[in-house]
Amino acid sequence: MTFVILESCIKCKYTDCVEVCPVDCFYEGPNMLVINPDECIDCALCETECPVNAICSEDDVPADQKEFIVLNAELSKKWPNLNHKKSAPSDADQWKEVKNKKKYLEK
Repeated sequence: MTFVILESCIKCKYTDCVEVCPVDCFYEGPNMLVINPDECIDCALCETECPVNAICSEDDVPADQKEFIVLNAELSKKWPNLNHKKSAPSDADQWKEVKNKKKYLEK
């Protein structure tokens, strides 16, 4: 089992989760973070740190978000590793409550 970053991270990209990760398994894309499933040790520390509830256990991924399991695995192989907290995008708070953001994902 691993943890997965879901659609609600898109355009928010808060990095509170990265700061608590003991194995540096987060990767940063243009407007979203992902978790490398091969590096995640299932510690769950990141899950409660996310201010938009964008992280959950692979077993708990909602049916309409299952594609993010594959996206996390694929994109973590392409994007650079992120191992420190960064400032969120200036408009992140405006995107916190927005639903159906997959169309905004920049790969």
